[in-house]
Amino acid sequence: MKKSTLTFLFCDSEYSEANTVIFGAPFDGTTSFRPGTRFAPQIMRQESYGLEVYSPYQNKELTDKKIFDAGDLVPAIGNVGLMIDSIYDFTKKLISDNKLPIMIGGEHSLSVGTIKAVAEKYPDMYILHFDAHTDLRDVYYEHKLSHANVLYRAWEILGDQKIFQFGIRSGAKDEFEWAKNHVIQNKYNTNGLDEAISIIKNKPVYITIDYDVLDPAVFPGTGTPEPGGISFHELLNAVLKFTDLNVVGADVVELSPHYDPSGASTAVACKILRELLIAICK
Repeated sequence: MKKSTLTFLFCDSEYSEANTVIFGAPFDGTTSFRPGTRFAPQIMRQESYGLEVYSPYQNKELTDKKIFDAGDLVPAIGNVGLMIDSIYDFTKKLISDNKLPIMIGGEHSLSVGTIKAVAEKYPDMYILHFDAHTDLRDVYYEHKLSHANVLYRAWEILGDQKIFQFGIRSGAKDEFEWAKNHVIQNKYNTNGLDEAISIIKNKPVYITIDYDVLDPAVFPGTGTPEPGGISFHELLNAVLKFTDLNVVGADVVELSPHYDPSGASTAVACKILRELLIAICK
Protein backbone atom coordinates (compact mmCIF):
# COMPACT_ATOMS: atom_id res chain seq x y z
CA MET A 1 0.00 0.00 0.00
CA LYS A 2 1.38 3.42 -0.98
CA LYS A 3 1.37 6.30 1.48
CA SER A 4 -0.37 9.56 0.64
CA THR A 5 1.77 12.07 -1.23
CA LEU A 6 0.74 14.67 1.35
CA THR A 7 0.64 13.14 4.81
CA PHE A 8 -0.72 14.46 8.08
CA LEU A 9 2.19 16.08 10.00
CA PHE A 10 4.99 13.69 9.03
CA CYS A 11 2.91 10.53 9.51
CA ASP A 12 4.99 8.95 6.77
CA SER A 13 6.01 5.52 8.08
CA GLU A 14 5.88 2.64 5.63
CA TYR A 15 2.73 0.52 5.76
CA SER A 16 4.66 -2.61 6.66
CA GLU A 17 6.21 -1.05 9.76
CA ALA A 18 3.25 1.07 10.92
CA ASN A 19 0.92 -0.09 13.66
CA THR A 20 -1.52 2.76 13.00
CA VAL A 21 -3.12 3.85 9.71
CA ILE A 22 -4.99 7.11 9.19
CA PHE A 23 -7.19 7.63 6.14
CA GLY A 24 -9.54 10.32 4.86
CA ALA A 25 -13.21 9.90 4.00
CA PRO A 26 -14.17 12.97 1.92
CA PHE A 27 -17.96 12.70 1.85
CA ASP A 28 -20.85 14.88 3.07
CA GLY A 29 -23.79 13.55 1.08
CA THR A 30 -26.32 13.46 3.92
CA THR A 31 -25.49 16.84 5.43
CA SER A 32 -28.77 18.46 6.42
CA PHE A 33 -27.60 22.04 7.03
CA ARG A 34 -24.22 23.29 5.76
CA PRO A 35 -22.13 20.99 3.55
CA GLY A 36 -18.36 21.07 3.23
CA THR A 37 -16.85 18.33 5.40
CA ARG A 38 -15.66 16.52 2.27
CA PHE A 39 -12.82 19.05 2.15
CA ALA A 40 -11.58 18.40 5.69
CA PRO A 41 -9.06 15.54 5.22
CA GLN A 42 -6.92 17.27 2.61
CA ILE A 43 -7.06 20.68 4.28
CA MET A 44 -6.12 19.14 7.64
CA ARG A 45 -3.09 17.53 6.02
CA GLN A 46 -2.01 20.85 4.49
CA GLU A 47 -2.58 22.91 7.63
CA SER A 48 -1.08 20.34 10.01
CA TYR A 49 2.39 21.61 9.11
CA GLY A 50 1.66 24.77 11.08
CA LEU A 51 2.02 22.60 14.19
CA GLU A 52 5.07 21.09 15.85
CA VAL A 53 5.35 17.32 16.06
CA TYR A 54 6.17 17.71 19.78
CA SER A 55 3.35 17.75 22.32
CA PRO A 56 4.23 19.65 25.49
CA TYR A 57 1.04 18.23 27.02
CA GLN A 58 2.33 14.65 26.72
CA ASN A 59 6.08 15.29 26.42
CA LYS A 60 6.15 13.10 23.32
CA GLU A 61 6.67 13.56 19.59
CA LEU A 62 4.25 12.38 16.94
CA THR A 63 7.15 11.20 14.81
CA ASP A 64 8.08 8.66 17.50
CA LYS A 65 4.92 6.77 16.49
CA LYS A 66 4.77 4.44 13.50
CA ILE A 67 1.84 5.92 11.55
CA PHE A 68 0.99 5.43 7.89
CA ASP A 69 -1.24 7.93 6.06
CA ALA A 70 -3.17 6.06 3.39
CA GLY A 71 -4.63 9.20 1.83
CA ASP A 72 -8.32 9.53 0.97
CA LEU A 73 -10.81 6.90 -0.10
CA VAL A 74 -12.63 7.61 -3.36
CA PRO A 75 -15.85 9.49 -2.52
CA ALA A 76 -19.04 7.68 -3.56
CA ILE A 77 -20.82 10.81 -4.75
CA GLY A 78 -24.51 10.72 -3.83
CA ASN A 79 -24.43 7.24 -2.30
CA VAL A 80 -23.86 7.13 1.46
CA GLY A 81 -24.42 3.37 1.63
CA LEU A 82 -21.71 2.72 -0.92
CA MET A 83 -19.35 5.08 0.90
CA ILE A 84 -19.94 3.35 4.23
CA ASP A 85 -19.37 -0.03 2.57
CA SER A 86 -16.08 1.24 1.15
CA ILE A 87 -14.99 2.45 4.59
CA TYR A 88 -16.03 -0.88 6.12
CA ASP A 89 -14.03 -2.87 3.56
CA PHE A 90 -10.96 -0.67 3.96
CA THR A 91 -11.14 -0.84 7.75
CA LYS A 92 -11.47 -4.63 7.61
CA LYS A 93 -8.28 -4.72 5.52
CA LEU A 94 -6.45 -2.64 8.13
CA ILE A 95 -7.67 -4.80 10.99
CA SER A 96 -6.68 -7.99 9.19
CA ASP A 97 -3.18 -6.51 8.90
CA ASN A 98 -3.17 -5.72 12.65
CA LYS A 99 -3.31 -1.96 12.15
CA LEU A 100 -5.14 0.57 14.33
CA PRO A 101 -7.61 2.42 12.02
CA ILE A 102 -8.10 6.18 12.42
CA MET A 103 -10.54 7.88 10.05
CA ILE A 104 -10.64 11.59 9.22
CA GLY A 105 -14.11 12.62 8.05
CA GLY A 106 -16.13 13.74 6.34
CA GLU A 107 -19.57 13.66 7.90
CA HIS A 108 -20.46 11.61 10.96
CA SER A 109 -22.58 9.00 9.16
CA LEU A 110 -19.33 7.47 7.90
CA SER A 111 -18.39 6.22 11.36
CA VAL A 112 -20.85 3.37 10.86
CA GLY A 113 -18.37 1.78 8.46
CA THR A 114 -15.43 1.84 10.86
CA ILE A 115 -17.50 0.93 13.92
CA LYS A 116 -19.06 -2.08 12.19
CA ALA A 117 -15.69 -3.38 11.01
CA VAL A 118 -13.97 -2.94 14.36
CA ALA A 119 -16.90 -4.39 16.33
CA GLU A 120 -16.75 -7.58 14.27
CA LYS A 121 -13.31 -8.23 15.75
CA TYR A 122 -14.15 -6.81 19.19
CA PRO A 123 -17.82 -7.61 19.94
CA ASP A 124 -17.42 -6.44 23.55
CA MET A 125 -16.33 -2.99 22.33
CA TYR A 126 -17.44 0.25 24.00
CA ILE A 127 -17.75 3.67 22.34
CA LEU A 128 -16.75 7.06 23.73
CA HIS A 129 -18.75 9.61 21.74
CA PHE A 130 -18.09 13.38 21.88
CA ASP A 131 -20.69 15.48 20.08
CA ALA A 132 -23.15 18.36 20.32
CA HIS A 133 -25.90 16.12 18.98
CA THR A 134 -27.50 12.90 20.16
CA ASP A 135 -27.36 11.21 16.72
CA LEU A 136 -29.84 8.63 18.06
CA ARG A 137 -32.62 8.80 15.49
CA ASP A 138 -33.61 5.51 13.90
CA VAL A 139 -34.94 7.29 10.81
CA TYR A 140 -34.15 10.85 9.72
CA TYR A 141 -36.10 12.26 6.75
CA GLU A 142 -36.84 8.65 5.75
CA HIS A 143 -33.14 7.74 5.82
CA LYS A 144 -31.47 5.20 8.10
CA LEU A 145 -27.94 6.20 7.10
CA SER A 146 -27.18 9.83 7.90
CA HIS A 147 -25.27 11.96 10.35
CA ALA A 148 -28.35 11.92 12.63
CA ASN A 149 -28.52 8.09 12.79
CA VAL A 150 -24.92 7.10 13.38
CA LEU A 151 -25.04 6.29 17.09
CA TYR A 152 -28.38 4.52 16.76
CA ARG A 153 -26.80 2.30 14.10
CA ALA A 154 -23.86 1.74 16.48
CA TRP A 155 -26.29 0.80 19.26
CA GLU A 156 -27.85 -1.81 16.96
CA ILE A 157 -24.39 -3.35 16.62
CA LEU A 158 -23.26 -3.17 20.26
CA GLY A 159 -26.43 -3.15 22.39
CA ASP A 160 -27.39 -1.33 25.58
CA GLN A 161 -25.02 0.58 27.87
CA LYS A 162 -22.05 0.26 25.53
CA ILE A 163 -22.06 3.88 24.32
CA PHE A 164 -20.95 6.81 26.50
CA GLN A 165 -21.93 10.23 25.15
CA PHE A 166 -20.37 13.56 26.18
CA GLY A 167 -21.13 17.19 25.37
CA ILE A 168 -24.65 16.44 24.13
CA ARG A 169 -26.88 19.50 23.98
CA SER A 170 -29.10 19.09 20.93
CA GLY A 171 -31.55 16.50 19.63
CA ALA A 172 -35.21 15.56 19.48
CA LYS A 173 -37.03 15.03 22.76
CA ASP A 174 -37.68 11.37 21.98
CA GLU A 175 -33.94 10.84 21.44
CA PHE A 176 -33.18 12.09 24.92
CA GLU A 177 -35.94 9.92 26.37
CA TRP A 178 -34.74 6.86 24.44
CA ALA A 179 -31.17 7.47 25.59
CA LYS A 180 -32.11 7.06 29.26
CA ASN A 181 -32.60 3.32 28.81
CA HIS A 182 -30.03 2.48 26.16
CA VAL A 183 -26.89 4.64 26.34
CA ILE A 184 -25.00 6.51 29.06
CA GLN A 185 -25.44 10.16 28.19
CA ASN A 186 -23.66 13.13 29.74
CA LYS A 187 -25.19 16.43 28.66
CA TYR A 188 -23.31 19.65 28.00
CA ASN A 189 -19.78 18.68 29.15
CA THR A 190 -17.29 15.89 29.78
CA ASN A 191 -18.18 15.30 33.42
CA GLY A 192 -18.45 11.57 33.97
CA LEU A 193 -15.55 10.66 31.70
CA ASP A 194 -13.44 9.41 34.62
CA GLU A 195 -16.25 7.09 35.69
CA ALA A 196 -16.63 5.82 32.12
CA ILE A 197 -12.91 5.12 31.86
CA SER A 198 -12.98 3.16 35.11
CA ILE A 199 -15.72 0.95 33.64
CA ILE A 200 -14.13 0.34 30.24
CA LYS A 201 -10.43 0.43 31.11
CA ASN A 202 -9.86 -3.26 30.34
CA LYS A 203 -12.23 -3.38 27.36
CA PRO A 204 -11.72 -2.53 23.68
CA VAL A 205 -12.74 1.09 23.08
CA TYR A 206 -13.69 3.02 19.94
CA ILE A 207 -13.50 6.84 20.08
CA THR A 208 -15.58 9.08 17.84
CA ILE A 209 -15.11 12.85 18.04
CA ASP A 210 -17.53 15.13 16.23
CA TYR A 211 -15.78 18.48 16.32
CA ASP A 212 -19.07 20.31 16.86
CA VAL A 213 -18.84 19.16 20.49
CA LEU A 214 -16.70 22.30 20.78
CA ASP A 215 -18.40 25.63 21.29
CA PRO A 216 -18.74 27.52 17.99
CA ALA A 217 -16.82 30.40 19.59
CA VAL A 218 -13.86 27.97 19.53
CA PHE A 219 -14.82 26.02 16.43
CA PRO A 220 -17.12 27.83 13.99
CA GLY A 221 -15.95 25.72 11.04
CA THR A 222 -18.58 23.02 11.19
CA GLY A 223 -21.82 22.30 9.39
CA THR A 224 -24.16 22.32 12.39
CA PRO A 225 -22.77 24.71 15.03
CA GLU A 226 -24.49 24.45 18.40
CA PRO A 227 -23.88 27.11 21.11
CA GLY A 228 -23.07 25.96 24.61
CA GLY A 229 -20.23 23.61 23.73
CA ILE A 230 -17.09 22.62 25.56
CA SER A 231 -13.77 24.46 25.37
CA PHE A 232 -10.62 23.37 23.58
CA HIS A 233 -9.00 22.55 26.92
CA GLU A 234 -11.95 20.41 27.99
CA LEU A 235 -11.67 18.31 24.85
CA LEU A 236 -7.88 18.21 25.08
CA ASN A 237 -8.03 17.03 28.70
CA ALA A 238 -10.46 14.31 27.67
CA VAL A 239 -8.11 13.13 24.91
CA LEU A 240 -5.17 13.01 27.32
CA LYS A 241 -7.11 10.51 29.45
CA PHE A 242 -7.19 7.98 26.60
CA THR A 243 -3.54 7.03 27.08
CA ASP A 244 -4.19 3.94 29.20
CA LEU A 245 -7.24 2.73 27.29
CA ASN A 246 -7.28 -0.19 24.86
CA VAL A 247 -8.30 1.90 21.86
CA VAL A 248 -9.09 -0.28 18.84
CA GLY A 249 -10.31 2.42 16.45
CA ALA A 250 -11.16 6.11 16.25
CA ASP A 251 -12.42 8.90 14.05
CA VAL A 252 -12.60 12.68 13.95
CA VAL A 253 -15.40 14.17 11.87
CA GLU A 254 -17.40 17.25 10.89
CA LEU A 255 -14.76 19.88 10.28
CA SER A 256 -16.19 22.00 7.48
CA PRO A 257 -13.20 24.27 6.95
CA HIS A 258 -14.59 26.91 4.60
CA TYR A 259 -16.99 28.25 7.24
CA ASP A 260 -13.97 29.52 9.15
CA PRO A 261 -11.82 31.44 6.65
CA SER A 262 -9.39 32.34 9.44
CA GLY A 263 -8.22 28.72 9.55
CA ALA A 264 -8.56 28.62 13.33
CA SER A 265 -11.03 25.72 13.32
CA THR A 266 -8.72 23.67 11.11
CA ALA A 267 -5.81 24.41 13.45
CA VAL A 268 -7.89 23.20 16.40
CA ALA A 269 -8.92 20.06 14.49
CA CYS A 270 -5.30 19.29 13.64
CA LYS A 271 -4.06 19.82 17.17
CA ILE A 272 -6.73 17.57 18.64
CA LEU A 273 -5.84 14.89 16.09
CA ARG A 274 -2.14 15.24 16.91
CA GLU A 275 -2.85 14.74 20.60
CA LEU A 276 -5.23 11.86 19.91
CA LEU A 277 -2.64 10.05 17.79
CA ILE A 278 0.07 10.49 20.40
CA ALA A 279 -2.26 9.36 23.18
CA ILE A 280 -3.64 6.19 21.60
CA CYS A 281 -0.95 4.94 19.21
CA LYS A 282 1.16 2.43 21.08
